[in-house]
Amino acid sequence: MSKKKIVHYINQFFAGIGGEEKADIAPEVKEGVVGPGVALEAALGDDYEIVATVICGDNYFSSNLENGVVEELLKTIKSYEPDGFIAGPAFNAGRYGVSCGTIAVAVQDELGIPAITGMFEENPGTDMFRKSIEIIKTKGSSADMRRSTKLMANLLKKKINGEEVLGPEEEGYHERGIRVNYFNERRGSERAVELLLKKIRGEEVYTDYPMPKVDRVPAAPPIKDLSKAKIALITSGGVVPQGNPDHIESSSATKWGKYSIAGMDHADKKDFMTIHGGYDREFITEDPDLCIPVDVLRELEKEGYIGELVDYFITTTGTGTATNNAKRFAEEYLPMLIEDGVDAVLLTST
Repeated sequence: MSKKKIVHYINQFFAGIGGEEKADIAPEVKEGVVGPGVALEAALGDDYEIVATVICGDNYFSSNLENGVVEELLKTIKSYEPDGFIAGPAFNAGRYGVSCGTIAVAVQDELGIPAITGMFEENPGTDMFRKSIEIIKTKGSSADMRRSTKLMANLLKKKINGEEVLGPEEEGYHERGIRVNYFNERRGSERAVELLLKKIRGEEVYTDYPMPKVDRVPAAPPIKDLSKAKIALITSGGVVPQGNPDHIESSSATKWGKYSIAGMDHADKKDFMTIHGGYDREFITEDPDLCIPVDVLRELEKEGYIGELVDYFITTTGTGTATNNAKRFAEEYLPMLIEDGVDAVLLTST
């Protein structure tokens, strides 16, 4: 009996090619197993074989979505006539997660091949694709490789063999927001009272309809006198100096930048550009002040409406950026703002 064929997708890092400096590599394919495919093939068992590993740099993938990178990858994957497809796992790598989700959904929907991927809950790809495909829950780093690949393999085998895929608790994937009706041997009122009593006793409870968790951030107190306030400008609109010297990503950002506006009455297009991948860049390319309003803030500064504009701005890209990365950015630049005596921050987006 012939083995069932699996194609595996990974990025440049897990292929052992390199890190950020190699994130622009174009798609390539290697026969057989590469990198994490070793653990994956072991978890799949003797009846399955990874026949090819498709590799693509994270930056190349995100920068070429409109230039046919998905179609190119689908053509390569289809040529192996696989029975199943696995992307990742991506853990908490944002751009990798978006790439894995994008290609896995395309394989499933356009090629009709069972597909699966795996990500950490705070990976932006999780929320982007959880309703379209099963995404195995992973931890934040590759230390979880052995456990997560086993879960991915088990679920993919079920999909290939046409077996019933159970709920997220049983299979280990992120909840997809899909409701399935079933008959319980105990009536609802009895189970509701039992649930209430467990909560009163402080015991662990499980509900079929969990409420969403929303972060609550208390509002800061108002500035008493703006005419004496030192104001800083922070944007998620992706405005950077020409050439993007720090290589901030166009989506799923993993870094931020601090750039000088000292002596500038406005943000000139000869000095600044935008690398944001989530909006039409035409207007801000022509006039960066539309995103970082240096011109208006300088006028307010001259009029005495605000005390002082800090001589730099902080920037990153908001699209697809993981919440834990966004929190880390703030934790990194907050001490600098405090040291510089900043009283308030103007946050801008697009």
